[in-house]
Amino acid sequence: MTANPVSEASPATEANPASAANPVNETIRDENSKRKAALIRAGIYIAGTHFFAFFVMLLFYLGSHRH
Repeated sequence: MTANPVSEASPATEANPASAANPVNETIRDENSKRKAALIRAGIYIAGTHFFAFFVMLLFYLGSHRH
């Protein structure tokens, strides 16, 4: 009379059977997406820092040429 929980499919299995069958692929995909996000964030930080340095150097240049 009671249902066997092993024979029933869980919602995670029904939603994405490929990842439930091989969790290693999902882990690798998750690591790759984290690495990509970190590289994008680092690129934005580097570009922002260079822009800020350019702006400060421009202010010094303009300040030194003021008579």
